[in-house]
Amino acid sequence: MPTAHKTKPDEISKGIAIILASTVAMAFADAIVKLVSSNLTVWQVFVARSLVAVPCLVCLARFQGSNLRPYALLWIIARSVLLVLTWLAYYASLPVLSLSVAAVAIYTNPIITALLSALLLGEQVTRRQWMGVFLGFVGVAVILKPGTDAFSWAILLPLVGATLYSLAMIMTRSRCQHENAITLAISLHVSFILAGAVAIAILAMVALDEATVALYPFLLDTWPEMTAEDWGLMAFLGVLSAAFFLGVARAYQMAPPQIIGTFDYAYLVSAAIWGMIFFSEVPDVLTLLGMVLITVAGLLVAKSAGERATRVGDKR
Repeated sequence: MPTAHKTKPDEISKGIAIILASTVAMAFADAIVKLVSSNLTVWQVFVARSLVAVPCLVCLARFQGSNLRPYALLWIIARSVLLVLTWLAYYASLPVLSLSVAAVAIYTNPIITALLSALLLGEQVTRRQWMGVFLGFVGVAVILKPGTDAFSWAILLPLVGATLYSLAMIMTRSRCQHENAITLAISLHVSFILAGAVAIAILAMVALDEATVALYPFLLDTWPEMTAEDWGLMAFLGVLSAAFFLGVARAYQMAPPQIIGTFDYAYLVSAAIWGMIFFSEVPDVLTLLGMVLITVAGLLVAKSAGERATRVGDKR
């Protein structure tokens, strides 16, 4: 049975600093995943990256003398499953969508987090937050251009990922707040390895024909041959992902999910920059307008949440 814990005081400033650093690293890692998506499969990324990340995290735990014993194993597993599905949906969209558009779609999650926090955690949604929700979805519509030739059904993948990510972060806050962040990160990477291995085994047994695999090799192929450069990139991603998944878990433990979720928006700027550097992707005017609307929406949501968190803190 999990040990009872008192609620930890919020450390909002530290949580914000950690999430900002984590999102910058995450955007760079996702740019690399998009870069290798023409040669490797998502399952290779899951397995090879996490085979490096897990030993890194275990070594860090030993260096810190951390206690990795889980308090709520089932909640940790549930959180990991949600995050694996999140990254599967997001990565599956990268070969089709530009990095900046995919990033904007999945970063509707702070808006979704505000709504789900109200539904699942009993947080009050203010008029200002409802305005933020409305602006956010207007921003999404501007970017996605539904009903036009520019619309792609692939955009639904990161939108699904956004919902799953919000659920996982709320679970981190409400059910896994007292878990060691390294425990959460190790659980996630072990889940990546298991998901990748199971998918590869199933695809190998099904033995799809080459024409079918060629339709979407990033998802439907098993394990194409990897070069030394590929392994080097996966090793680098393993170290990087160990760092940012650890950072994300810690940030959402330290402060309310609405506040941390808003500062996740640093990812949008980083993704746009890496998209230009790696793929010469320049967001059009409507995409930039949508990004502004979504960012303003997130700030409205965060301001209300932050004011409420401050009032609660003053009463302690």
